[in-house]
Amino acid sequence: MDIAILSVSLNVYSTARIAEEFERAGHYVEHIDHTKCSVQLGDDKPQIFFGTENITDEFDAIVPRIGTTVTRHGAAIVKQFEMNHIFSTAKSLGIIRARNKVSTLQMMSKKGIPVPKTLFSINPNNVADQIELLGGAPVIIKLQEGTQGKGVILAESKKSAKSVIDTLYNMNTSILLQQYIEEANGEDLRIIVVGNKIVASMKRTSGLDDFRSNVHRGAETQKVQLTPREKFIAVNATKHLGLGVAGVDLIRSKNGPLLIEVNASPGLKGIEAVTGVNVAKHIVQYVEKHSGRNRK
Repeated sequence: MDIAILSVSLNVYSTARIAEEFERAGHYVEHIDHTKCSVQLGDDKPQIFFGTENITDEFDAIVPRIGTTVTRHGAAIVKQFEMNHIFSTAKSLGIIRARNKVSTLQMMSKKGIPVPKTLFSINPNNVADQIELLGGAPVIIKLQEGTQGKGVILAESKKSAKSVIDTLYNMNTSILLQQYIEEANGEDLRIIVVGNKIVASMKRTSGLDDFRSNVHRGAETQKVQLTPREKFIAVNATKHLGLGVAGVDLIRSKNGPLLIEVNASPGLKGIEAVTGVNVAKHIVQYVEKHSGRNRK
């Protein structure tokens, strides 16, 4: 098969690993920087260009690895491949939904997936009331489109929460407020789902000076056994968003597991290292099994 990996760089560990496994399986792989792609409309069939090269019919499947700053353009390129019946490991709409935390949580709540008590508003005049609706401080303040723990703030008092929220509202920054789950104790679960199947999972524990449990921020990691409920949530959250590959983040609360977010381009380095699972190979096998179904 001819495979395109949509990513700004092959120097990113996860992108390089996926390319390596495709090549090892005997497939042709090309790195396509989606920021350098354009779509030409107006002809009988829309054309996709990489620079000046027409790549409309060059690939059997694509693997999107879309960055935060170019989500909408990247998703538009993915959508055009979809409309041209090219298999993708992530639907364009799923990429957009997963990137926006509010959209993800709204959908999960509608589908009956448990999430922490969450509030989003643009009204700067009742910040104190918003905090009280979540049960008071401490509260978690999140940018709606942050990743890897960036834009996540723990406000330990009502005064500090009000100060941060006021500042972000005045900057016209889209945020959400979330109940602080104390019993989670700075731990969360990262679960990799590929094709409606859990292939790897780990527990991340935040460092002493940071409540965020992201590997990029120095969290400790270890293999973890998932409960049936946690497995159910991870698989169904991925399915509801329309993603073939996803990293699902859960926390354990006294009321059971809660979904925090879903990542459409999960990092592989930490979880492959701690679990010994070749996640990239699972992605290759998923593409091998499903590509070609949509080609016409």
